[in-house]
Amino acid sequence: MLFLVLLIASLYGFWLRFGKVWRTVVASKKDPDFTIQPVARRTRDFVWEVLLQGKVIQQRPLPGLAHALVFWGFCAFALVTINHFAEGVGLHLLSRDGFFGSFYFRLAALFGIGVAIGISGLAFRRFVIRPKWLGPLSYESGGIALLILILMITYLATFLRGGEDSRALWWSHTLAILIFLPLIPHTKHLHLVLSPVTVFLKRDTFSKIPPLVGDDDFGLDTGKDITQLVSLQAYSCVECGRCTEHCPAANTGKVLNPKEIALGVRGYLNEYGPTGEEPLLGKHLSQEAAFQCTTCGACEFQCPVGVQHLPIIIGLRRGAVNTGKWEDDYGTKLFLNLERNGNSLGFASSERDKFIQKQELPIFDGTQEYCLWLGCMGAYDPQGREIIASLATVMRKLNASFGVLRKEKCTGDPARRLGNDLAFGQLADSNLETLKQSKVTKIISICPHCVRTISVDWKEYGQAPPIEHHSEFLARHLDQLPSKAANGAKIVYHDPCYLGRYRNVYDAPRDVIGRFGDVIDPPRARERSFCCGAGGGLAFLGEEKGKRVSVERAEELVATGASVVGAACPFCNTMFRDALAGVSKTPPKLMDIAQIAAEAMASSKSPSIPG
Repeated sequence: MLFLVLLIASLYGFWLRFGKVWRTVVASKKDPDFTIQPVARRTRDFVWEVLLQGKVIQQRPLPGLAHALVFWGFCAFALVTINHFAEGVGLHLLSRDGFFGSFYFRLAALFGIGVAIGISGLAFRRFVIRPKWLGPLSYESGGIALLILILMITYLATFLRGGEDSRALWWSHTLAILIFLPLIPHTKHLHLVLSPVTVFLKRDTFSKIPPLVGDDDFGLDTGKDITQLVSLQAYSCVECGRCTEHCPAANTGKVLNPKEIALGVRGYLNEYGPTGEEPLLGKHLSQEAAFQCTTCGACEFQCPVGVQHLPIIIGLRRGAVNTGKWEDDYGTKLFLNLERNGNSLGFASSERDKFIQKQELPIFDGTQEYCLWLGCMGAYDPQGREIIASLATVMRKLNASFGVLRKEKCTGDPARRLGNDLAFGQLADSNLETLKQSKVTKIISICPHCVRTISVDWKEYGQAPPIEHHSEFLARHLDQLPSKAANGAKIVYHDPCYLGRYRNVYDAPRDVIGRFGDVIDPPRARERSFCCGAGGGLAFLGEEKGKRVSVERAEELVATGASVVGAACPFCNTMFRDALAGVSKTPPKLMDIAQIAAEAMASSKSPSIPG
């Protein structure tokens, strides 16, 4: 009877908080674009990220393995705990004398040892090593770790002589469980219950920006705009700091901390609820922080519990921009440039025409295989123009037919990421109509931002022809490119965020530049690549606080000792142009992969890049 009373009290304590959280999530606005399909992909992600703890281990091997041991141990102990509770009311579901019971209880003991080791390691890391990304010390974490350790010790002790029949051990184990249970929803350990659901239900595309529905939908403005997925993800945050550790803004002294974005939404919901009329940007969330995000996606990629930060951050930007609450001179100038000139740099379209004529770029007439998308950087930026000219040279030598559009506007990427849906929609509609009239069937672009926006974001307004990045095109024609000389250059390759994490293209550009030099990686490469600082519209805004993101990355690239920095994005090229010169008196040469290929093809022996 005492056990039943304590069990009911423990369950009531759990539901008292968890029920409120669940009601908040259910009462939040429904996600208009949510669909359970594709179930196969969701199941695959669930198995990899939850059951196998793949992302946790892959991104932080030692702490990840310790966490995985604790998780797997809890799974193994499910049947042990059920049997333990059954004993409390006089039932015996499993016996250690039977074949299955003997095997299972001993297997659970092995997991118990693993859990004890894992939780001790995590506690040592949390309270002794104390990585700054974890934030201030949390004594509730210490209490939870102690309870888990007690659970394992009191179970393992039952294998000692007389331990199985010890009432003291039984009650110690029982009380540890009953104290632990109501603490779960009151702490960050709520992720034990919510994160499996969050991982399974997260949006089906990386950094997917949900559509606005109706004339009254301005983005995340007040509590009424918070959707069920956002609520669920906010309450799932485990405060592990992985997002903070890899965030370029947080690494360079900015206000933004991605973890605080999720926790800010949670704090708002706890105070005002999902029907709150108070602005989201205010007490719990910082407008300044929201507009410091480069949308590099490192936070979202790293998160082990399914929190998708970028749709939340861009949603907050939408709420501020679409309601007129964001005032920024640079932002206003950018939006006016897009509206009046159709490009982010503010040049007259005649400047693009002059460039096309000077380079003798053919106009797309429907007979060529590829439409070469210039983009704002390729059409107006001097260094971007050099990349286009180099790519055109390579395509001609590969006998690939191409042409450029007579008229072309910005894809709307900076407007999209900064939250100006009106400007983005107008640009998308205009460009889609131009592509349709021109009968374009294939597009190639030097800009990963253009590739992402055309292939994914434009889908709200219509279906664009297939588009690929020039690294993918060059990699397909690898056998037609010259191979490097024996003294090939040492080239450090910088992974652009929108080509890597957004498009999952890592090998193609390396394969291309590997034909002409020895490719090396900086310490932060591939999925962990550090942003150049240009994304999210920040190339056009003033970076006013902290160290410049581009300088942080340039220092890392220079430190490799490479003679060439290989890039694959015109925005990265622009950001590093000044940064490299600022961090070294003899900076490495900065070249796009198209420029590297073009210089190599101009010589029958080897590229003229420095060796």
